[in-house]
Parts: sequence; structure tokens; C-alpha cells
Amino acid sequence: MMQSSPPHRSLALGFIGGSLRSAVGYAHFIASTMDNVWAIKAGCFSQCQDDNLEAGHAYGVAADHIHATWRSLLDREKGRLDAVAVLTPTPTHHNIVVECLRQGLPVICEKSLAATSQEARDIKGNVIAHSGFLAVTYNYSGYPMVRELRRLIASGVLGRPIHFQAEMPQEGFIRVDAQGNPPTPQSWRLRDGAIPTIHLDLASHLHHLIHYLTSERPLKVVADQHTHGWFPTIVDDVSCLCRYSNGLHGQMWFSKSALGHRNGLRVRLYGSKGSAEWFQASPEELLISHIDGRREVMDRAGIVSIANEQRYGRFKAGHPAGFIEAFSNLYLDIGYSLRRFQAGEPSDSDEVFGVDLALEGLVMLEAMAKSVSTGLWTEVSP
Repeated sequence: MMQSSPPHRSLALGFIGGSLRSAVGYAHFIASTMDNVWAIKAGCFSQCQDDNLEAGHAYGVAADHIHATWRSLLDREKGRLDAVAVLTPTPTHHNIVVECLRQGLPVICEKSLAATSQEARDIKGNVIAHSGFLAVTYNYSGYPMVRELRRLIASGVLGRPIHFQAEMPQEGFIRVDAQGNPPTPQSWRLRDGAIPTIHLDLASHLHHLIHYLTSERPLKVVADQHTHGWFPTIVDDVSCLCRYSNGLHGQMWFSKSALGHRNGLRVRLYGSKGSAEWFQASPEELLISHIDGRREVMDRAGIVSIANEQRYGRFKAGHPAGFIEAFSNLYLDIGYSLRRFQAGEPSDSDEVFGVDLALEGLVMLEAMAKSVSTGLWTEVSP
């Protein structure tokens, strides 16, 4: 069981990327510092120096620790930082993460860890070669009721997991603003590689959540993809049938052309004795259906074993905790794991995920992309 109180000293964290204009920077700043486990001590927040300085000032970083390049940050801050958070666009992760590991710096990397499975394999080789610490931020498992759901599944309340529906629909590539203007995504999101960017953005979360809840691994997939939005060269809608270990099977749907969904992340898991549903827009509730027809709604104030722990009660039930608090729960867990790593103790955690899961996910995403071109079920190679 994780501790319920933060480590005695804030861990010194450097940001690479994560300016105020990035999609994730401010969320990482608030989440990492919420429980005083981490303190942002240095950064190269943007290649644009105006944005770089603006972010450093907003995050309370001293001017002489705001660096013009990430290589300068690594050269000048080595020995001062406990870890570096890599928050740059996914296609740039590989080189930065590898160099951090080579210099002996623990890494917290925004998902997706890399753009291809080959990059992830190279990162894994460097984790092993340099006895490194690497954590990837899959923040949705930080929600207390998702953690409660995993406990229910492990305890057998739902029986044997049979099938699932996991979806993450969004509308960002098809809607317009109040003046009728189309969206203007970051430029790197408008380039698809061997793995389409939507897979790296959204499907990586779905792969992680199914693993987190069931501990099963993907074996085969068959997928279909489409483009419906403003960007005709970019995949923005994908459906995938999945076969997992131990007979589990299901469907994933992820989209950026689903009008009406700001972020419609939803997981339904069906077992031999019952089923469960969690919807990110109502994060404090689980809908449980039993084999005898009973249905119940569970929340933090009810009969729960995980979600009512002190660490999750930053304010009492009925005042919903959300995305940032879930992210903070993850940063808290990463902090505990890093403390154990620094002490030379086993640092494995049920709540912190590294290169192995990221590599499996990227292999699964590559299998999805291959199956689209062949129209056939495609194996997720070990």
C-alpha cells in the first residue's frame, strides 16, 4: 500500500518543454507541485525564448536556471535535479529521453514515450545499460474510482473479465469556434507517421487502461480508420477489435471527429458475474451491475476500499476531484518510486509504468496501422 503522506523533502524537477502555450505544460506544473512532492527548479520550456522566459517566471524558476536549449539544461543542472520531465512533442522524445538516461538523470516522460516501437526498444536498452529510472505519465489511472475499479476486478466481484468497450471520442478536428473558424492544432499533430498521431495521442491511454484494470495483454487486432475533419491528410477516427490474453476481447474507438465530445473517455468492462462502467466526465462514480439484476452507483463517500484513502481526500466527497488531482496522484506515486530508487531499494509500483508497457502499446498501435492496410487480423508481436 502506498504511503498517505508526501516525502519529507520536495524532489527537484526540471522541465523540458511544457510552456504555458503547450497542451500539457501547465497541467504538469500544477499536478507535480500540488502535494509538495516536487518543486520545479529548472527548465527549457520552449524553443521560443519569450515563451521560455514567460513559463519560467510563471512556474517560479530563477532566471539563471531557465535554459535556452535542453542540452544546456542537462549540462548545467546535472547533480542538482532529481528528475527531468520530458513534455515536448512525441516525435522529439526519443533523443531527449536517451540523453537524459545516458547522463544518469531519472526521466518522467509524457505519453506516448516514443513515435515507434523501435525508438522504444532503443530507450529500453538505455534504461538497462544505465540502470535508469523512467516513468511514463498515463494520468487517467490516477482517478481514485479507476483504482477502486481495479480492486473490484482483482477481488473477483465481476467474475472473470470477458469483454470490454473502451472509447475516447473527441471533437477537436471537426468543430469550429464561435466565429465559425476551423481549429488550429499544433503543427506536429498534423503529421502522421508510421503510427498515426491520433493513436499516439488517444489509443495509448486506452491500451494502458485495459492493462491497468485487467493485467491482460493484447494478442491480435483488426482496425479501420477514417478522416472526417478539416485535415484531409490526417487520420481522425479509428475503430479496432481486440483479442487479449485469457480470452478477453473487446473494442476500442478513438476519434477527433466526434461532435459533442470534449473528451468522452469511457470504459465498460463485462465479467461473468457483473459489469462496471466508468466515464471520465463523471469521474467520482462507478456504475456496477450484478448478475442478479442489481445495479449500484459507487462513489468516494460509499463503501469503498481505495477511493476513500486520505491521500485522495483533498476535499470531502461531493466536491468532485478531477483531471488535475488524478494527475497529482500519479506524480505522488512517481515520487515515492523515485525515493526508493534513490535509496537502492526495489522501486516497482502498481501505479507507475515504464518502458515495457509503453513498448507493448507501440507494438499494438503498429499492428493496428498494419491491419488497416491489409484488412486482416494482425498479431501484436511480443
